[in-house]
Amino acid sequence: MTVPGRRSSTFTRLLRHGFTDPSASERLLETPELAPVRSDPVLLDALGATADPDLALLGLVRIVEAQDADERRALLDTLVTAKPLRDRLLGVLGASEALGDHLARHPRDWHALVTYEAADLHPGVAEFERGLAEATDPVTLRVAYRRCLLAIAARDVCGTTDMAETAAELADLATATLRAALAIARTAAPEDAAQCRLAVIAMGKCGGHELNYVSDVDVIFVAEPADGGDEGKAMQAASRLAAHLMRICSETTVEGVIWPVDANLRPEGRNGPLVRTLSSHLAYYQRWAKTWEFQALLKARPVAGDPELGQDYVEAVSPLVWQAAERDNFVADVQKMRRRVVDNIPAAQVERELKLGPGGLRDVEFAVQLLQLVHGRSDATLHSGTTLDALAALAAGGYVGRADAAQLDEAYRFLRAMEHRIQLHRLRRTHLVPEDEADLRRLGRSLGLRTEPVASLNKEWKRHASVVRRLHEKLFYRPLLDAVAQLAPGETRLSARAAAHRLEALGYADPAAALRHLEALSSGVSRKAAIQRTLLPVLLGWFADSADPDAGLLGFRKVSDALGKTPWYLRLLRDEGAAAENLARVLSAGRLAPDLLLRAPEAVAILGDPDGLVPRGRDHLEQEVLAAVGRAETAEGAVAAARGVRRRELFRTTAGDLIGSYGTEDSPAEEDPGALVDRVGNAVTDLNAATIAGALRAAVRAEWGDTLPTRFAVIGMGRFGGHELSYGSDADVLFVHEPREGVDEQEAAKAANRVVAEMRRLLQLPTADPPLLIDADLRPEGKSGPMVRTLKSYEAYYRRWSLVWESQALLRAEVMAGDADLGARFIELIDPLRYPVEGLGDDAVREIRRLKARMESERMPRGADPTLHTKLGRGGLSDVEWTVQLLQMQHGWDEPGLRTTRTREALAAAHAAGLIDTEDASILDEAWVLATRVRNGVMLVRGRAGDTFPSDGRELAAVGRYLGYEPGHVGDMLEDYRRLTRRARAVVEELFYGAHL
Repeated sequence: MTVPGRRSSTFTRLLRHGFTDPSASERLLETPELAPVRSDPVLLDALGATADPDLALLGLVRIVEAQDADERRALLDTLVTAKPLRDRLLGVLGASEALGDHLARHPRDWHALVTYEAADLHPGVAEFERGLAEATDPVTLRVAYRRCLLAIAARDVCGTTDMAETAAELADLATATLRAALAIARTAAPEDAAQCRLAVIAMGKCGGHELNYVSDVDVIFVAEPADGGDEGKAMQAASRLAAHLMRICSETTVEGVIWPVDANLRPEGRNGPLVRTLSSHLAYYQRWAKTWEFQALLKARPVAGDPELGQDYVEAVSPLVWQAAERDNFVADVQKMRRRVVDNIPAAQVERELKLGPGGLRDVEFAVQLLQLVHGRSDATLHSGTTLDALAALAAGGYVGRADAAQLDEAYRFLRAMEHRIQLHRLRRTHLVPEDEADLRRLGRSLGLRTEPVASLNKEWKRHASVVRRLHEKLFYRPLLDAVAQLAPGETRLSARAAAHRLEALGYADPAAALRHLEALSSGVSRKAAIQRTLLPVLLGWFADSADPDAGLLGFRKVSDALGKTPWYLRLLRDEGAAAENLARVLSAGRLAPDLLLRAPEAVAILGDPDGLVPRGRDHLEQEVLAAVGRAETAEGAVAAARGVRRRELFRTTAGDLIGSYGTEDSPAEEDPGALVDRVGNAVTDLNAATIAGALRAAVRAEWGDTLPTRFAVIGMGRFGGHELSYGSDADVLFVHEPREGVDEQEAAKAANRVVAEMRRLLQLPTADPPLLIDADLRPEGKSGPMVRTLKSYEAYYRRWSLVWESQALLRAEVMAGDADLGARFIELIDPLRYPVEGLGDDAVREIRRLKARMESERMPRGADPTLHTKLGRGGLSDVEWTVQLLQMQHGWDEPGLRTTRTREALAAAHAAGLIDTEDASILDEAWVLATRVRNGVMLVRGRAGDTFPSDGRELAAVGRYLGYEPGHVGDMLEDYRRLTRRARAVVEELFYGAHL
């Protein structure tokens, strides 16, 4: 006896086995009929393994109670001793309340689960026909149907069959049921059966061999007179037989309904005749059918009635199906139909709609069917009515990436399994994910999610739905799919002209040339051409989004020609989600990135790596460059190797800049332009520093081997030292050396000068790459002074002769290559000059202002618009940098944050120190970032450096796209630039030229 208030051991065991109402289940276990098995631990373990242990136990009790004594004994004995029966019976009872009801009404049907033979594991139509053979009326047919369904469900919930096999079995059972129903109808009206040949064509999921547990079974009826009889009478007889068949399956009996038979996919829908002759069907499809009707016919399959007539029907309509893609607006019609389905979902159900909603089953099916219909004209391997088989064929033929296909396959299987288990519970036609916690728990457990089943179910469902939605959008093609990507040499001139018009409408300036590129890329039957036909429609749309679509397409053809025999290239674009879009953006954005890529086409692999667009750090770059230099046999070969690294990494940086500015469908543009500017500046600086280190190593090795007679360091100056290089910037440097112990100073000086001369020679060797020019004009005495000095010489010069502008220039000094200790001592030497104690005197401040004003008046190019010149113009780079540098020299001695070579860091530090208010600091920062981005954009677009906006309209539009402006808004871009720099100039007037700092 259980003490009141204390839980029994059974109660605890039930909780542990997953029962949610252990009190009620404990009472059920006390049912007298279960006495022989209630204490058997095997039973409790088996119940706990089901989707809903409480429901399974309740169903078991009802079945046991419904048996007579002998049958009950046999059931309980088998239940304990035969694991297959135990797992199958309890699995069904825990997943399906409706099948539990069936077993309670028909208690002997549990025997359908006892056998476990090969034929029972994977039955086909013949086995199901035997199971329905004794049915002579709708009621007995319904009972027999449920008995077969019981066995299918048992195999499903026990994992004996997977989702696709279960769906195929359900379709085979539907086929057998339609045949049995037709036999009953013929028996009831033998005179009608004698007058006609009637074939039943399965459509939809039944036709596709992928039926649900509860679904309308879509059919089309086709008939012909028997033995040359009267066609009118034959059609009337066939219509009566068809109508009777539909009633047998659809009408409610004491055993419920089997499923509705829906003939609304026939010509003219419910307004058309139920039965037509084959010629009448063809006449309709040839003259009146809409696009969706051909899409529906893709799954047509003869299943019952006259097999020869059914096969004739499918063979007759099949050519029409595979010509549907040639119809006007075909792709747009399919896309519109999918959107209409989504729009018609009640708002309250969209989030729970497993079939029709975004990311649902229809997204997979529509994408697959569209691709089948477009590409199936020339590829018969795509002619499958089964979604997963068709998807596999699309992947095998190169029309869908293997990774995409695998993800879609996995998601479709999961979503269909969810749909199966939802319907199986009460055998009701629904596609809505339940909201009740208990239903969600049972559903999650039925799918094998036993740890936190509700949370796990929601997570997996949303993950798969997200994958489906993303890939559906990716595969649901752009407008030129049917008109251009399939264009082949044998097509008519009119088709080519129509395609040219569409190219022109998308912004291609030379449609004829574009068509030639497309034909060269996509014609033929090779796998390479098939993949190109898959890629091109999407690429064309991305090219069209740029300022120069023609350049993008031409660049793509050049890259494809260069890499066409490289097996990984097209696989990369097809299989890596972002690679193709990244390539399209890069190729259509200007000259610099495509030029770099065409000189190193293998760098396209960078675009498929999720981390491929992230610039590599200086340590990594320098290590690679020095290793390449070490392997080279000559100094020239060493620098060529270093340039190869620079070319690849410069492409990485330009590509990352463009993708970060434009964004992709999967990755929106970066919100902070300053982050892009900093990333480019740091990347180009690190890359040039590594290249200079490589040139230095090559120059030393050429004459002295591993050790130069003097220590040597390269100091970065200007934008180089400030980590603010743009793509076309020179590298301003100073060279410093210090003789090694025991080396004569003159010998050391000669060695240092020879190294500098050799470095400059090597870096100036002719090349098609963007040049890396080192400029040493900021050295003491400028062009008149020695190219390289010792540390002591620098010290003597700066102590006696240094001018204020030289101290200002030293604000950007940073060690970039060579002897790190020597470089550190040089920095220690110059710190007092650039950050003078107690700041600058009035004379020094006036001198800096005078120099700035002189530079503005003398260096501005003749005819340049001062409101649009990014470097010397109003509110441009020079204005911001001189203002910040004046603050650094005045206050750097007591504000450590100002002791940086970077403009934006110094500006932020000045703001933090209260030297500049928030609004003014923001205006200066925004103006500097914008001017820098314009310079970068000009270099990316034109392939050569420039300090002002291009005058060419297309180039100007491309810079606008880089800066985030939509087509047609270059005027807004120029006005925004003028407005921001005007505000920046006002701040400069106040801070730089105004009150004493």
